[in-house]
Amino acid sequence: MSTGGWSRRRFVGALAGTAAGAALPGCGDDRPPAAASAPGASPSAAGSPGTVATPSATGRLSGPRPLFLGTYTSVEGGGKGVGLATYDVDSGRVTGTGTITGVGDPSYLAVHPGGRTLYAVDERENGAVTAVRLTDRKVLGSRSTGGAGPCHLSVHPGGRWLLSANYGSGSVAVHPIDASGALGERAELVTHSRPSPGPGQEGPHAHQVITSPDGGHVLAVDLGNDTVYTYRLDEKSGRLTEVAQAHTRPGAGPRHLTFHPGGRYAYLANEVDNTVAVCAYDPGTGRLTVGEAQSTGTGSGTNYPAQILVTSNGAYAYLANRGHNSLTRYAVEAEGARLRLLDTVPVSGDFPRQIAFSPDGSLLFAANQKSSTVSVFRVNVGSGELRLAGTPFASPVVVCTLPL
Repeated sequence: MSTGGWSRRRFVGALAGTAAGAALPGCGDDRPPAAASAPGASPSAAGSPGTVATPSATGRLSGPRPLFLGTYTSVEGGGKGVGLATYDVDSGRVTGTGTITGVGDPSYLAVHPGGRTLYAVDERENGAVTAVRLTDRKVLGSRSTGGAGPCHLSVHPGGRWLLSANYGSGSVAVHPIDASGALGERAELVTHSRPSPGPGQEGPHAHQVITSPDGGHVLAVDLGNDTVYTYRLDEKSGRLTEVAQAHTRPGAGPRHLTFHPGGRYAYLANEVDNTVAVCAYDPGTGRLTVGEAQSTGTGSGTNYPAQILVTSNGAYAYLANRGHNSLTRYAVEAEGARLRLLDTVPVSGDFPRQIAFSPDGSLLFAANQKSSTVSVFRVNVGSGELRLAGTPFASPVVVCTLPL
């Protein structure tokens, strides 16, 4: 397996994957995706223009909910842009509603805290990030990330800065967000020049950039350098200052970090050596301490962990396994300090690249890259058990889901 270079991002299936799903129908509805109706639904059932379906009086979500789909557009059988769909909270059924065109290789998506703007990476050699206004699905423009193959982005909680990770060049970019949701010129670009690359790597490969739960630090996960970098963000200038580094064991290939709701622990999915690790986090210093590598429960076969999630009550964690094509379930114990392996569940698809919860946590979505499908699971709040909700939804080379 080659682990170097931006092209490695696709060695696991984008080029060889089967495009099982047909392209979504053309977008002919000017309402925001939250209000887009499934076939036969009345406008009142879908919500009025500019609104989003809200939780019912019981706290559960109700009405058709918006679902955005990230794809590769430059591969054979790939998507045409950002896929638009809705999902039914009760049945988990997904219905395609259109496509936002004009966005190339939107392999990862995020939404502004205000809910009116969608952001996508353009995962290409000349990387960019794109903003889309959701009220009319207008593309507000793109800005260069200053690097190759951006593969992840997130919005700082204050809503004024967009953070993105350039996989190919191992760097993190910061862009200002104006009042309209549009992006300004890049304010910062930091390259991970140290430590030296891990075994089998030719350079740094930034794979994720997020803000800590306390809002005080920005953390960037670099697969190539086996390192998680911690920065302070100057919220006036957008500049990043490195304050700490956390190192995994050599060759782990860290890919994705998620925090426990308590904010003192985080969980790291290691793609290359097929492990996970519990990390202690100090909000005061931003320092992350990586614990011992743990099993993914996938046996001795080839497997590449993709993403790990934690339930909002902090009781269970789920890991997406590419190769084993499963979701590993862990019990979270000792107030977040320990993961206990429970079981693995077939994902009902091929190569689950990314997973996401619905806002109320009742559903889990898995984007299966090679089978071009989205699997939806019901999440049992008490036991953490997952149950497949119907037939997976076909979507061409889907690699990211964003349910709202």
